[in-house]
Amino acid sequence: MPCTVGSLTEFGHLRGQVRLPTGQLVVCGCVAIRGGDESGDWLDFYVPVGALDHAGLTYWDGRPFFRSDVMDEWLAAIGTETFQSASFSLGVIGFEVSGCTDASTLAGRLPQTRDIGYLLPQGNVLDYGAANT
Repeated sequence: MPCTVGSLTEFGHLRGQVRLPTGQLVVCGCVAIRGGDESGDWLDFYVPVGALDHAGLTYWDGRPFFRSDVMDEWLAAIGTETFQSASFSLGVIGFEVSGCTDASTLAGRLPQTRDIGYLLPQGNVLDYGAANT
């Protein structure tokens, strides 16, 4: 089934396959997390670490957590494309980043030192601040 708002609403957690920027087809998942009154909603898209291993994608280079510049750039491109049709207030890219911060905490500014990637709207343009630590 397609990954749509309707299918996420009905089933909550979708699993499928995606082609990595390196060409390998791997398993992936997508889950919508509704925040309720005091926090925003989250849409988590993920590729399990085991799938990255199986695809031979290097994702550990001594930096904190798991990091892959190839994956980060690819996910940022997906977020940027998504923003064109479904705007959002914040996107974060990294290892287990769901709920790590929110748009109001950032107050429209990217942190100078970033251990994760940020997709932060500036008007109608999405600013990408790649992880830099």
